[in-house]
Amino acid sequence: MISTRKLWLKLLGEVAKFVGDVSKKEDQEALVAATVEKFGQLNVFVNNAGVEAVTPFLKIDEKELERTFKINVFGTVYGTQAAAEQFIKQGTPGKIINACSIAGHEAYEVLGTYSASKHAVKAFTHVAAKELASKHITVNAYCPGVAKTKMWDRIDAEMVKADPSLKPGEPFAKFSGEIALGRYEEPTDVANLVHFLASEDSDYITGQAILVDGGLVYN
Repeated sequence: MISTRKLWLKLLGEVAKFVGDVSKKEDQEALVAATVEKFGQLNVFVNNAGVEAVTPFLKIDEKELERTFKINVFGTVYGTQAAAEQFIKQGTPGKIINACSIAGHEAYEVLGTYSASKHAVKAFTHVAAKELASKHITVNAYCPGVAKTKMWDRIDAEMVKADPSLKPGEPFAKFSGEIALGRYEEPTDVANLVHFLASEDSDYITGQAILVDGGLVYN
């Protein structure tokens, strides 16, 4: 079998697109099938899709719960299943990497639905890692903190709506101001961890939900 590192070098610059709904099991299976048809086999699968939900607890409704859990949780489960089944079919080791969050380690005010969904992602990561280890499939999650992204812009805006005493930018400043390393997170900080988890250097790591937050949550 070609090594993960050699395969990545071989495929460097070669990409393919696929349009689907991560919350649908059949679309996740079709994504894996399309990947194998294009590249020959599957080595790494990243469940990266996710949405935020910022609502005071007493105002959480069915629509928010359904949307958030379908994408964040159902999507992770179906993606993990589709990838694992392909690895088993190939008879090769494989790596599955899930998008979690600091909210998967700690619950935050007005982020109840989001926090619950990410706690579920962490739980499914642990369970899948235990059940798939005998097949030489590792399952881990990365848990970002506070990054200056469009998602955090939306979270900031919704927090201001929930608490009119706050001004735009104050929620982000408060959270990022508590980071031990003294700066908010950059997307590359997260990408570096995902790259490590996808590489051969992480072969002996499984069932972990790794915080990459600059020192904000200690767990």
